[in-house]
Amino acid sequence: MTGLAAGLLGSAAMAADWPQWGGNSPGRNMYVAGATGLPDEFEPGDFKPGTEEVDLSSAKNVKWAAQLGTQSYGNTTIANGRIFIGTNNDAMRDPQHTGDRSILLCLEEKTGDFLWQLVIPKLKAGKANDWESLGLLSSPTVVGDRVYVVSSRCEVLCIDVQGLANGNDGPYTDEAQYVHLDTGKPPAKLGPKDGDIIWRYDMMDELGVYPHNAANGSVIVQNGLVYACTSNGQDWTHTNVPSPYSPSFIALDAETGELKGEDNAEIGPNILHGQWSSPSYGVVNGQAQLFYGGGDGYCYAFAATPVYDKAKDQQQLRKIWWFDANPPEYKKDKDGNPIEYPSAEGPSEINATPVFYNNRVYVATGQDPEHGEGVGQLVCLDPTKKGDITTSGEIWVYKDIKRSLSTVSIDPATGLLYASDFSGYVHCLDAATGKAHWIYDMKAHMWGSTLAADGKVYVGDEDGDFVVLASGPKLELISETYFPAPIYSTPVVANGVLYIATQSHLYALQDETKSKP
Repeated sequence: MTGLAAGLLGSAAMAADWPQWGGNSPGRNMYVAGATGLPDEFEPGDFKPGTEEVDLSSAKNVKWAAQLGTQSYGNTTIANGRIFIGTNNDAMRDPQHTGDRSILLCLEEKTGDFLWQLVIPKLKAGKANDWESLGLLSSPTVVGDRVYVVSSRCEVLCIDVQGLANGNDGPYTDEAQYVHLDTGKPPAKLGPKDGDIIWRYDMMDELGVYPHNAANGSVIVQNGLVYACTSNGQDWTHTNVPSPYSPSFIALDAETGELKGEDNAEIGPNILHGQWSSPSYGVVNGQAQLFYGGGDGYCYAFAATPVYDKAKDQQQLRKIWWFDANPPEYKKDKDGNPIEYPSAEGPSEINATPVFYNNRVYVATGQDPEHGEGVGQLVCLDPTKKGDITTSGEIWVYKDIKRSLSTVSIDPATGLLYASDFSGYVHCLDAATGKAHWIYDMKAHMWGSTLAADGKVYVGDEDGDFVVLASGPKLELISETYFPAPIYSTPVVANGVLYIATQSHLYALQDETKSKP
């Protein structure tokens, strides 16, 4: 049995891990089932003089802290005793790899010790396709002995969880050349602390896609297929989509990386800016579906099984339904004039991940944070419908939320939904009805999502403030902690430990009183 097959069969046994964006939920609900005893309060501690190393003696409830780079937007993944997270190269670990690089970092779960890194060279086009110093944005997905991630070079990579420590597993064996692509350097001298690529699928070369500023999005692996957003978008002028007929959503063979299907939604010509949404998965009336937020502002459901289209001579992921997430008043003003993108009053794409929960789909609209604040909405959809469900599929809509990049979290114990928006507000709603219970003001922009666990809601902001709120219909602030760097990612929980990634460090947090023998 391959490591992939073993992982697919054994994923349920590792229920305490956080193996992908959304944890153990293919529906991507940001909720941790069964988590208890998580810390309510913590202090990140001071740095040792002249270093970026955290002095744990000055910290509270910090099990360990590991230095990342200086720009870490990707979310943490924990599986099989290892931690995977994207960052940049500003905390250089190997003098062979100087300068601007994206990094997939692998750490030991118990200690935070460095195990290996995959160095990913930046694209020559610079910020047009691969923004300087941005680092790896995708949250890795771990299945068995493989890691799947979207690189900053707009590739889908399949990587050995052991790195090169257990040899160079093919079929791809050109890592020494790969890590120095576009740098002018000779092949690197790699060792056991370097990453091992099993296969790579270059979406720019193979599909002609054009990522806007950065390739991102997190893949999902189901039934032997890797589903991924291609990151296709506009060029630097913001007036043209260079590859309007390239797909936005694809499926690859998880074992080989072979293209197995591409979407038939024809999103490309209508992309408003870029595409950053990650797909989620669910079974509706016996049919497996992938839910995807398009760069055109529509939420889509695609059939999971590719079907051959004879006229186009290609395997297609066929759309089942689609929903226009921009209401009419965001498209035209009261006089009937079009509202131009990216106006604060105007339409948005979908950057958030649609959440499939209790046979419903939840998703918010939003734009690139560089565009600032603006109007948004959060919708609850009926995925049993087919075709254009803009009218028929809406169960409820909530318009008091601003532009949001965030994925919702739904606490089954309370039936409450939590969502953050870029303007800095945390919203608590009834997941079934959309009734609002409270709004908490973080007083700073939020890029990451809320996490519901252990009767609490966890969330951080770009000022480095991190709050713990009670999960319930009454607003209750449990604690507020300042971290010495912005927080752009989402907290996660694995095996009783809370992980918070700032731009520069990953903190493993555990209640000291409950972790002692």
